[in-house]
Amino acid sequence: MDTDPHRQSRRQFLRTSAAAGVAVGVPIIGRAAPAAESGQPRSETLVKTLYESLDERQRKLICFGFDHAARHKIDNNWHITRLRLGDDFTADQQAMVKEIFMGLHSEEYAQTVYDQVVHDSGAAGFGDSSIALFGEPGSGNFEFVLTGRHCTRRCDGDSVEGAAFGGPIFYGHAAESFNEKPDHPGNAYWYQAKRANEVFEMLDGRQRKLALLDEGRDEEGAKTVELTGKETGLEGIPMTELTADQKGKVRETLADILAPYRRRDADEALRLVEEAGFDHLHMAFFEKQDVGRDRVWDVWQIEGPSMVCYFRGDPHVHAWIHIRERA
Repeated sequence: MDTDPHRQSRRQFLRTSAAAGVAVGVPIIGRAAPAAESGQPRSETLVKTLYESLDERQRKLICFGFDHAARHKIDNNWHITRLRLGDDFTADQQAMVKEIFMGLHSEEYAQTVYDQVVHDSGAAGFGDSSIALFGEPGSGNFEFVLTGRHCTRRCDGDSVEGAAFGGPIFYGHAAESFNEKPDHPGNAYWYQAKRANEVFEMLDGRQRKLALLDEGRDEEGAKTVELTGKETGLEGIPMTELTADQKGKVRETLADILAPYRRRDADEALRLVEEAGFDHLHMAFFEKQDVGRDRVWDVWQIEGPSMVCYFRGDPHVHAWIHIRERA
């Protein structure tokens, strides 16, 4: 009997996604999140409530026009504004931000992800986070962004058309230490690398030569997840070189990557990947960044013309997602 909770959670995600026609490769139209998903008002509703609660000083420092350049930024450790949640917001506002954050994640993973952010943020915990609001909720395009160490999350009410999560997001974890051991004990996201390595184990010798490269891309903020628009010539092995079973395992890995997020966002991301052409995806593993030299690949990626999922597990986990309708 399989007792791995991450695998069981992924299987549950795949079952529900497959029933909707996503994980098996049949695109679906996005739909509203079910009311029971979080037991609380939708995160977008809370963003509007938070906006209305802001005083003049707060609005001046965290509210910007929708097209402000800061909305397009992303990094692995940054603060989008200088205000800190724990120092510059009321207890009610802090509670709203936490509920917005929790509501952006699936019931299975929300607490795990929140605990990871608390752990990696130092003594201030979640209170070290910073937030920004672009546009006015309830009156057109808007986006709420929360940032900190190992965290960039977005809530946009689908204001950013054709962009999963409203734009690129980042997550990561340094569980027991900055330099993690080869099996990354306690890491909230290492299960995703284990699934990706299951793809590699299915490859034959010729396929492995195509998939295994020297070293992964540099981390350079938004440039890390720049989209190329290319359908061929990307790093790694193209899906056209895989069997049906191997492609199925890649789809399972994508489901693992997206399982921490609420269903409406995960469904949209999977739909956009499929509509851009699953066979245009490439998957790569990077040999020189093998922690412990155990040939369990810590750094890998899945890339297509309008998507990048880049997982860097050396020396601890940094992971980037950017999925759009088109580059």
